Amino acid sequence: MTKANAEPLTAIFRRLIGSYGPISLLHYMGESNARYYADKDPLGSAGDFITAPEISQMFGELIGLWLADIWMRAGSPVPVHYVELGPGRGTLARDALRTMKRVGLEPQVHFVESSNALKALQAEAVPDAQWHHDLASVPTDAPLLLVGNEFLDALPVRQLVKTAEGWRERMVDWGEDRFRPVAGDKPMDAAVPDALKPADEGTLIETCPGAAAVMHEIATRMAAQGGAALLIDYGYAEPRTGSTLQALHAHTKVDPFAMPGEADLTCLVDFTILADIARNEGAAWLGTVTQGDFLRALGIETRAANLSSAAPQHAETIRRATDRLIKGDEMGTLFKVMGVAGPDWPQGAGF
Repeated sequence: MTKANAEPLTAIFRRLIGSYGPISLLHYMGESNARYYADKDPLGSAGDFITAPEISQMFGELIGLWLADIWMRAGSPVPVHYVELGPGRGTLARDALRTMKRVGLEPQVHFVESSNALKALQAEAVPDAQWHHDLASVPTDAPLLLVGNEFLDALPVRQLVKTAEGWRERMVDWGEDRFRPVAGDKPMDAAVPDALKPADEGTLIETCPGAAAVMHEIATRMAAQGGAALLIDYGYAEPRTGSTLQALHAHTKVDPFAMPGEADLTCLVDFTILADIARNEGAAWLGTVTQGDFLRALGIETRAANLSSAAPQHAETIRRATDRLIKGDEMGTLFKVMGVAGPDWPQGAGF
C-alpha cells in the first residue's frame, strides 16, 4: 500500500488509542516519521525543510576535504568505504566525492536509506552507490569514512516526566478532537539516572534509543575496522532537560501532534551521550564543536572568497549561503559536529 492510498495515520492512532489506551511518544514519533519519509522528497523550497548540502556546495566539499585529509594522514588505506546515513538527495556525497577524487581518494560508496523517492534522486547524483537498510549490511573488510548529516534528529525519542507520583513515560492520548501528551501510569523511576531522580515535578528528560544504537554500531565498526566519522546535527553538547520535540511543515513550525505522518518530527541530539558510547565501545572521540567553528577551521570563508572572485555575479548568493552555515543566529551555533575515529587513526582537523 503506497502512502497515497494508505489509511491516514490519524485514524490508525485514534483506533489504537481507543482500543488499548495512550501510546508512547516513541511509538508516535517512529510511526509518524516512517510514514512521512516513505515516498516523498521532503527537501528544498517545495518540501518542508532544507539541509546544509542544499544551501551550498561548500558544505559537501569541506566534508570531503576533511575525510580526505584524515585518510591521507592515516596512510591512505585501500580499499576504503564511504558510508552516508540518510543521504538526502545525494548532494553532500556528490560534492564530497568530487573533492576526494582530486587527491586520489575514490572509495566504494554505500548509502543507508529507506525512502524509495530519495533513493531515485541519490542514484542520479551518485550512480555507483550501493544501498543498505541499515549499517549491518555495510562491508566489514575495510576502514569506513562515514557521514551522518541531519540523520539522528529524526530518530524517535522516549520522554520521561516527573509527576507527583514519580517518574512516568510521556504518552500520546486522544481527547477534545486532538492528540495530546499525557503522563503514563507505569512507574519509570528505574530508567532515570540517579542524579535526576530528585528533580522537581514537571522536569522532563529525553533519551533516543535509536541514536544510541546507531552510535554503538559506528563506534564498534571504527574500533574493529578503522576509519573516521562525522555526525552533524542540531543538538547539545552539555546535559539538559526539557522537551525538544518539534515539527516542520512547509518550512514552518507546527504542532507536533497536529498532523502525524505529514510533518517532519525531530528532536535535538544529545551529543554528550553519543560521545560516552563512542569511547565505551573503543573508538576515539575526536571532539564536538559547533558547525560554525568547524567550517571556519576548514576554511569556508577562504573558499567563499575564491568562489565569489571567480563568479562575482554570484557573490551575494555565496555570502548569504556562508552566513547561513556559520553564523550564530543561523545554523552555526545550534548545529554541532562530532568526530569519531578508529583508535589508531589521527586526530581530525577542526576539533
